[in-house]
Amino acid sequence: MDAATTLPIMAPASAEIFLAIAGLALLMVGVFKGEGSLKMLSWATIAALVVAAVLVVVKGGEALAFQGLFVTDSFAQYAKILILLGSAFSIVLSLGYLEREQAGRFEYPVLILFATLGMMLMVSAKDLIMLYMGLELQSLALYVVASIRRDTLKSTEAGLKYFVLGALSSGLLLYGCSMIYGFTGTTSFEILATVLGTGEAPSTGLVVGLVFLVCGLAFKVSAVPFHMWTPDVYEGAPTPVTALFAVAPKVAAIALFLRVMIDPFGDLLASWQQVVVFVSLASMVVGALAAIMQTNIKRLMAYSSIGHMGYALVGLAAGTEAGVTGVMIYMATYIFMNIGTFAVILGMRRDGRLVENLSDLAGLSRTHPMMALALLIFMFSMAGIPPLAGFFGKWYVFMAAVNAGLYGLAVVGVLASVIGAFYYLRIVKIMYFDEAQQPLDGAVAGDLRLILYGSAIVTVLFFLGLSPIYDTAAAAAASLIGA
Repeated sequence: MDAATTLPIMAPASAEIFLAIAGLALLMVGVFKGEGSLKMLSWATIAALVVAAVLVVVKGGEALAFQGLFVTDSFAQYAKILILLGSAFSIVLSLGYLEREQAGRFEYPVLILFATLGMMLMVSAKDLIMLYMGLELQSLALYVVASIRRDTLKSTEAGLKYFVLGALSSGLLLYGCSMIYGFTGTTSFEILATVLGTGEAPSTGLVVGLVFLVCGLAFKVSAVPFHMWTPDVYEGAPTPVTALFAVAPKVAAIALFLRVMIDPFGDLLASWQQVVVFVSLASMVVGALAAIMQTNIKRLMAYSSIGHMGYALVGLAAGTEAGVTGVMIYMATYIFMNIGTFAVILGMRRDGRLVENLSDLAGLSRTHPMMALALLIFMFSMAGIPPLAGFFGKWYVFMAAVNAGLYGLAVVGVLASVIGAFYYLRIVKIMYFDEAQQPLDGAVAGDLRLILYGSAIVTVLFFLGLSPIYDTAAAAAASLIGA
């Protein structure tokens, strides 16, 4: 096969191919220039992510590549833009941190680039083998960045714990894939959908394989009961890495969850819906209750993310186009709320050292009024208070659940939101009503301010752009449901 026939076949994956080449080139630059190249490599990685986003947008329409293993469609485009946005934001957050903490290693932005490549392959997977390749490329890079500060016990422990539990979840997922292959004779999503769409009852072995697959995917979105790694890894990993974990991989994992359940297994809704409903219920309840007892803000954000994944899974449990649309809108709001909150956490310094306890926020409204106002906006949004962005995400997933007849799930979701509002409002109370024993440092780095105030503005004014965002998310959902 010559280049004239090969290149058009690979064209749908042009963004991924570009990122792979850019990653290898930047790695070579880092090897030859050493640690002093970190800042240059970070900006070059951000530039590569921007170029990849342009390629994703330009390469519109549905198309297959690599013998049908890879698909690009509106759904993948939507998810990839969010992933690229989350990765770029997290690199910007790390610029000052790595320098101040003297933890600069040139591998850091390159590893994030390769993790992003894995995430993009995940959301474009059209085959169980491609799914696993994307998942592992993402996971291997993230295991390393979690322990990038190998001179600190917490970071090393976080990386090791993430690796061990991640390997366990990969085992569950692979076992599920092998059982599905064993009982259907294929790993292709397209053929699986044809085989399972005949109307015949699925075999017990296939259902068991599907359950294992769901378990593996539930770990990746840190849904209950596979959430155990999340608080420890969030707390132990360097804060910019935690910010990355909280956004881009979550979007990728949720998008993968949606594609796998809706595309090849959409006709088996009755078989997997109950499992997803249970995981969603448990995640919302555990996320809401466990966060109340936290005193460390990174651990609180970990339980908050568990709860948010439970809300997102409400849309998946509905199994409808409206449900997928709701999840897509939810993840768009989720990125800005979280990245802004982590910008605040990175700005929490006392005598030049990072502090992470909730009590350290006391009196923030008087010492850093704008930062306190931004954090108030993020907390209100996460609690689902209108007209902030978080309200619309919850509204669409709960409405999808109601329209699908999942009344109990929607009611529990609303109750969990009310419980969750307690700990979000507690942070606001500490900032505005508690007296500071010792105020935080005055200066906040310019890159943090940019992310912080930009995210706050998007969160407040989200409703102004709701119509085009809804239309884009609905088009993405339609391309997935109609696949």
